[in-house]
Amino acid sequence: MRLQVQVRVGRGAILESRHRVQVAVSAPDGALVAASERPNLVTTFRSCAKPFQLLPLVERGHAERWGLSDEQLAVMAASHNGSRYHAALVSGILSQLDLTEHDLECGFHEPLDPESCARVRSGAEPPSPLFNNCSGKHAGMLCLARSEGWPLEGYTRAGHPIQKLMRRTVAEVCGLSPEDLEVGIDGCSVSVFGLPLAAMARGYAVFATAGPQGSDRERGLHRIRRAMQTFPLAVGGATSLSTAVMQASGGRLVSKGGGEGLECAGLPERGLGLALKCEDGQGRAVGPALIPVLEHLGALAGAELEPLERWRRPVLHNHAGLEVGRIEAAVEVVAPAAT
Repeated sequence: MRLQVQVRVGRGAILESRHRVQVAVSAPDGALVAASERPNLVTTFRSCAKPFQLLPLVERGHAERWGLSDEQLAVMAASHNGSRYHAALVSGILSQLDLTEHDLECGFHEPLDPESCARVRSGAEPPSPLFNNCSGKHAGMLCLARSEGWPLEGYTRAGHPIQKLMRRTVAEVCGLSPEDLEVGIDGCSVSVFGLPLAAMARGYAVFATAGPQGSDRERGLHRIRRAMQTFPLAVGGATSLSTAVMQASGGRLVSKGGGEGLECAGLPERGLGLALKCEDGQGRAVGPALIPVLEHLGALAGAELEPLERWRRPVLHNHAGLEVGRIEAAVEVVAPAAT
């Protein structure tokens, strides 16, 4: 199925701007079942790679040895909003490892959670890397380093065994070789990988179809997916599209956002993975594009769509609080699936 996806921003009856969106929907073997005009667009995987960056910790048995809960694994795969709930989860993981927030190399940014942000700005809460939306991922990397006997210091550097293993694991799950992945530095200082949207979609199809039996890898992917679906609030927060999609679907879907207008999703019941990218990197276009695409695929329907309306058609307000426009996607099936 060939799709054309465009997000339109309207101010009253005036078309003010457009966001061009690319999408790829894949089976686990890499066969594309739906796509826009550029499914092989190469872009950064950003935080959508987090479930696969967590995978070595789980498939090597370290999560079980440390007695990590599914809720803790969910925050290790998270782009969380820095609420007290998230900070406490990450702090608890570090405590189990006999480490502190000072061992995190992700840096500090203001919490995305309004309450936490207000406390930091007022001085009621000191700045801490625990508030970084990637602190859970970094706690997972520290756990892996400690488990494997690798140095903790410098675990974010590209030459560290952690980052080399991340590159290999992400490549394998997405059906590529490590050399196929372009490498840069992410916002939290670890390696970030460049690969085609179609490969990202394939990785999420593998993620979606992994079962509780089979290889260590398959069981590991299944446990991470189950953790994210069971604890969607740990994966993002009250303002997270990924959390909203998983909650609205009752845990049938798994969804994970990344920086610069990227969202990936796994559709276990359909055995498919999806990767969606707003080419200009505008995050405001992701929800309006993702939700109708999922509806076109039959992954969301009926009452499940109601709590997602604010993501599907966000209302624009001016500084006086007046409603002045909307953001809405136009999703068109240009060509049906081959028969």
